[in-house]
Amino acid sequence: MYNEQILIVEDEPAIREMIVMTLGMAGFDSLQAADASEAHQQVVDHRPALILLDWMLTGEKSGIDFCRMLKNDDLLAEIPVIMLTAKSEEDSKVHGLDAGADDYMTKPFSTRELISRIKAVLRRSSTLSADKPIEIGKLSLDPKSQRVTAAGQLIDIGPTEYRLLAFFMSHPERAYTRTQLLDQVWGGNVYIEDRTIDVHIRRLRKLLQPYDCATLIQTVRGTGYRFSSLIESN
Repeated sequence: MYNEQILIVEDEPAIREMIVMTLGMAGFDSLQAADASEAHQQVVDHRPALILLDWMLTGEKSGIDFCRMLKNDDLLAEIPVIMLTAKSEEDSKVHGLDAGADDYMTKPFSTRELISRIKAVLRRSSTLSADKPIEIGKLSLDPKSQRVTAAGQLIDIGPTEYRLLAFFMSHPERAYTRTQLLDQVWGGNVYIEDRTIDVHIRRLRKLLQPYDCATLIQTVRGTGYRFSSLIESN
């Protein structure tokens, strides 16, 4: 069982109840709020693992307003948010993501897809929000500052390569397929080709090469990639 608390911010009681039942069957605990004010109190009191946030809310603040407020609060910004809305136009989706939402689902949605999205976002969030720095060899990654250093030297790294490296360093000595990496790092709802992983792997290796750390990312024939400090013999 997962036992993480998920806050459902939705002004339609029937929809809230349906989501509560769905989350319960998947092993999650639920918190509920009907508007932004109640939601903020729940967040402060309970600090949920994730927020399911309706775009349209009654009251002074919309879902977008509440999401933006959370992401501008240093103490609450790390809580992932999935927007729920009947709006399906692409510009609405972009608007939600620009406000800081981690994912976006258009109503009506299947309960299986909802649980799958929640799990994917929680995996990504846990990878990036751990407090303690991770050190492997002379490579160090600090999740709080999102800085990567090699032997004390700061590495200039982009957000995608950072997420990929953070996942690798959090899960060393295990081989992952390209599909698994897409799901873990980008999320299962991102429709890009598996081979896109290869491009980002090459970029990451190029960034690590000047610090003699590129060999930490190893190609596993017939599978995908592995992050390991053990030297592979060919």
